Amino acid sequence: MDFAISDSMTELLGQLRRFVDEHVVPLEPALAGGFFALQPELDEVRALARDRGWWLPQLPKEAGGMGLSVLEHGLVSEVLGRSPLGHYCLGCQAPDAGNMEILLEYGTPAQKAQFLAPLLAGDTRSCFAMTEPEFAGSNPVILGTKARRDGDHWVLDGHKWFTTGADGAAFAVVMAVTEADAAPHERASMILVPTDTPGFERVRNISIMGEPGDGWASHAEVRLTNVRVPVDNLLGAAGKGFAIAQARLGPGRIHHCMRWMGICDRVFDLMTHRAITRDLGGGRGTLAEQGTIAAWIAEAKAQIESTKLLVLRAAWTIDHRGMKAAAEDISLIKFHAADVMLRLVDRAIQVYGAAGITDDHVLSWYYRHERGARIYDGPDEVHKAVVARRIFSRMRKGQA
Repeated sequence: MDFAISDSMTELLGQLRRFVDEHVVPLEPALAGGFFALQPELDEVRALARDRGWWLPQLPKEAGGMGLSVLEHGLVSEVLGRSPLGHYCLGCQAPDAGNMEILLEYGTPAQKAQFLAPLLAGDTRSCFAMTEPEFAGSNPVILGTKARRDGDHWVLDGHKWFTTGADGAAFAVVMAVTEADAAPHERASMILVPTDTPGFERVRNISIMGEPGDGWASHAEVRLTNVRVPVDNLLGAAGKGFAIAQARLGPGRIHHCMRWMGICDRVFDLMTHRAITRDLGGGRGTLAEQGTIAAWIAEAKAQIESTKLLVLRAAWTIDHRGMKAAAEDISLIKFHAADVMLRLVDRAIQVYGAAGITDDHVLSWYYRHERGARIYDGPDEVHKAVVARRIFSRMRKGQA
């Protein structure tokens, strides 16, 4: 496996690093005032990124994107992950990035014109409504939301939550059971639902560790009551919602993991700077001279670099061998990268002391909002079970 990148890619990563540090990071303190309040400044930074040709790094050039490979986009995602706002500023934020990908792959020309085109242009946002409070989110084949056919319309009824970015989104991609008598993995379909459709109700923005957020930076509870949309709003074939969701989640997990590596880089820099500059007084020197802190720094460096290699291997495998061949690697990095990131954030807060739990530093944002990394897109326990089953299967077959 060769992870070497071209000179032009190296230059791009350097330019993006400076862009994030100079234009995106300075916006972070204002995020405490809410996403909508920060929107005008974010729009200016987005326009600057587009002018430089840095828009939609996850999509092919024919769709208006940068045409990067999975590996290249992973490296870009790492740089953008240095700020909670980095991906949004280049139009590759979740859940919109995944919704763009499935609309490109499965959308009809009419659906692409109505829903995808404004999304690609950055004029609208979207949300993805799958998880339900009444059922285990780790088992997406069990859904209570139903969609029944009524003439030329689908009529949806159900209850969703953790619908990221629903506040202000133009439409939702809703997972609903349409084929109740089919096999478990062929019951659900994806249906495009404009959020201004009668009966679509955003009940609340769910408070995450005391912060409900707003706009893109929020997760909503949603109810659908007798929601009627045209039958043409079916995305892909009926009963193929689970398959489409899996196609969406594979690349999404790579994107998440590389973003987490960007968070690790930022947190590592903050922790190291704090260690060498924080004087303990009384002639005891700085935090960096304490053995425990020095060990934390060394351990963090080893964990970050080794995890990056795992993530890059998964990305390389997708590029060269396909998604199926990368399935085990994707599960490995999903739980391992999340664990490395969260342990690092926790230790960095400890190094900062009381300042680390305040909103004066980005560490508290990461602590609140990234704890979900071990839960969403499949909880750690599920991914560990997947990896273990594969290992046991190979062992029983006498394979290495």
